[in-house]
Amino acid sequence: MIEKIIEHLENKAKEFGAKNDEEFSNDYILRKNIKSEAFKNNGAYFGFIHPEEETSGPYHDFSFVVFPSNPELNDSKNHWVVCLGIGSLGFKNDYELATFPGVRRLFNSIIDNNDSFCKTDFSDIETSLPKEFLNNEKIISIRKTLETYKKVLPVCQIIEAPEIDENGDIVKNNSLEYLEGFLAAYAKLRNWATNNNHRKAITKSISKIKKEHSIISENDIEKILLQRKYIVLEGAPGTGKTRMAHIIANNLNAEIFFTQFHAETSYSDFIWGLRPKLNSQTIAYEETKGKFVEALEFAIKNEDTKTILIIDEINRANLSNILGPIFYLFEYQRTSSDVEIEITPNLKIRNLPENFYVIATMNTADRSLAVVDFALRRRFAWITLKPQKIDKLDPSSGLKFFKDDFEKFDEIFQWYASSNELNLQPGQAYFIAKDEEEMLNRIEYELFPLIKEYLQEGMLLSAKEEFNTYFQSRIQKSLFE
Repeated sequence: MIEKIIEHLENKAKEFGAKNDEEFSNDYILRKNIKSEAFKNNGAYFGFIHPEEETSGPYHDFSFVVFPSNPELNDSKNHWVVCLGIGSLGFKNDYELATFPGVRRLFNSIIDNNDSFCKTDFSDIETSLPKEFLNNEKIISIRKTLETYKKVLPVCQIIEAPEIDENGDIVKNNSLEYLEGFLAAYAKLRNWATNNNHRKAITKSISKIKKEHSIISENDIEKILLQRKYIVLEGAPGTGKTRMAHIIANNLNAEIFFTQFHAETSYSDFIWGLRPKLNSQTIAYEETKGKFVEALEFAIKNEDTKTILIIDEINRANLSNILGPIFYLFEYQRTSSDVEIEITPNLKIRNLPENFYVIATMNTADRSLAVVDFALRRRFAWITLKPQKIDKLDPSSGLKFFKDDFEKFDEIFQWYASSNELNLQPGQAYFIAKDEEEMLNRIEYELFPLIKEYLQEGMLLSAKEEFNTYFQSRIQKSLFE
């Protein structure tokens, strides 16, 4: 049965573009040890390794490896483990590949969180598999085998042993999909594909087991706002934060008050202050109400109307100076208080009205902004809006979403960007234009300068050649002229 699985996977490797012709070229070397003695000695395995390695003995670099259980087992412990492995000799050619965040993201996206393990650093060959994984009752029969390689298995997935039907054919089930999906991910690492058919086959096998990241919807944000009352929409430029804030407010039929913070925004701008009367013949002052007081007074006078204060770019200003004593009021679980806060000389409150809500937005790509302190983070709910593909635009808008450009940027960021650098990824709004000419102008005069600035500041340096190739093909400009 195991030989039949190996034969099937070799055929899949060919579908993914792998060549295995000893006379001309090899894309992999098949290793296997599945004799009955191997199962008795806790050493059974099979897999594909780098073509530059020897056909036996210790080896280097990434491999696709499977640890099968004894086929004679007929109980619930008859499970296999499919892995991305590293040869016991460590890295020779693949160390740089191991450092790319996209490698981890790729394999982390195809594992089932219940029976799997994924290292946080794929270049780490010192940390062992966690005891929780090794002690999983499903793999008790191959635990000793895994103990042998426990430091060089960055990704592992437990699967039920594949099945053969009464006709001797492999049953197409979830276990087979995991074997094919892991092999497809390995094929992607090794760049086996040489044409579109190969690439489609790889994508298809990965997609069968890939976890789809849920995209937070307007409805989800509405529910969080109604529950928590004060929220921050954070994300990179172009992800639609301000637009989403207005959509949510309109969906709730709320009265909207809008303000945008900047470096010089003060307490008197946002809440209340005194300003000189410019047209007065004598020195005189008049009170000025900021958007916070305007919204608050409206909410107090109109108890049946939801009132939403939208604060755009909340982290562009010194929040401690701006919020002052009202900071205390943004505690969503407070139902009553003995402390009375003076907002203006004529307005003192103990709690913010039940119909009063705040939606703030924050640009995660602006490195010059003030750091948001933990006290504020505790008082607000934080919702991240990520760049996302647009499936359909309103035909009457006359606009088009340039999917290929968006997907190329997304591919580069997902593969090369660190967790912090993902906050720099341009959002979907950058890729909406009325025609090709407008899109090319956006690439040349918005995206090109943006990426050039990132690189000059030492960010995304590992992706510089990918970006340069993209810009040369799209606008015939180099980042390094």
